[in-house]
Amino acid sequence: MVVDVLIEVPKGGFVKRELSEQGFQVDYVSPLPSPFNYGCIPGKEAADGDDQDIIVMGPRLRAGTRLRGEVVAVVRFVDAGLPDDKWVVSRGPLQDGERRALHRFFRVYALARRALNLRQGLRGATEFKGLGPPPG
Repeated sequence: MVVDVLIEVPKGGFVKRELSEQGFQVDYVSPLPSPFNYGCIPGKEAADGDDQDIIVMGPRLRAGTRLRGEVVAVVRFVDAGLPDDKWVVSRGPLQDGERRALHRFFRVYALARRALNLRQGLRGATEFKGLGPPPG
């Protein structure tokens, strides 16, 4: 499946910015820097009601970059009891090192996110459930 992507967090970044009528606005500050480019598919609603989350493998891209890419996998994630999957875009099949990096990051991210959710009074499981095949 080929999708149109908007990068919101460059690789190495902490701050997620969403595009609004006023330009990019800070939406979220991550407890960990993102080792991947992170963005969304504008207008494609995910299970949590937000635009579908996307991870773009490869070199660092600037916030605001738009691109088309092939979805090659899905990070299965649950946040405060709600599905929060992230689709993975890559120029080719994921390499073993990329799979390991996704597993490592999302296991640690789940712990950090769980702590943030508890501080915010959010209940429900927060966990990384593994990598799955692309949607569709």
